[in-house]
Amino acid sequence: MSEEGPYVVGLTGASGAPIAARVLETLRTVGVDHAVILSDGAAAVIREELGVDPEELLKGTPTVYADSDFSAPIASGSRRTRGMAVVPCSTNTLAKIALGLADTLITRVAHVHLKEHRRLVLVPRETPLSAIELGQMTRLAELGVVILPASPPYYLHPKGVGDLVDFLAGKTLDHLGIPHQLYRGWREGPT
Repeated sequence: MSEEGPYVVGLTGASGAPIAARVLETLRTVGVDHAVILSDGAAAVIREELGVDPEELLKGTPTVYADSDFSAPIASGSRRTRGMAVVPCSTNTLAKIALGLADTLITRVAHVHLKEHRRLVLVPRETPLSAIELGQMTRLAELGVVILPASPPYYLHPKGVGDLVDFLAGKTLDHLGIPHQLYRGWREGPT
């Protein structure tokens, strides 16, 4: 791990595994130090949506932790990290973070990011949203968390699902401060 620490990517059981896969591929491509926390739900969704075993998706990832591994160094605020994204973020995980429940490694590390005032990006992929979920998102946004719903950018005239995935992965990386070439912004022309 670098002196500044890794970026952390939490993978939960929400639909959206292609977005997570693109984020991880880009982190490996640009050579950014990162650690992944894999929940059991995420492993099932990866198999369903990507048709691969999680081990295949995570090849080349410097560090992988199980969501039950509370002994992971990143579970402590004394271990430096550069930011965290939970992508995709289940509404269950979002609720636990909003309510201060840290019963998994993903939620514990998210709380570390909150208490240490580090970047935290949550990418929920759920529709429609209830008033409960909207309230939890508001509470987290008030605490400085970036809530980045997996909403498609039609103004970019996507030619397929891959363009939408690239945009959402790119927006996630934007909020972590990681340069990429996944999409061009409004009126910047074709990629």
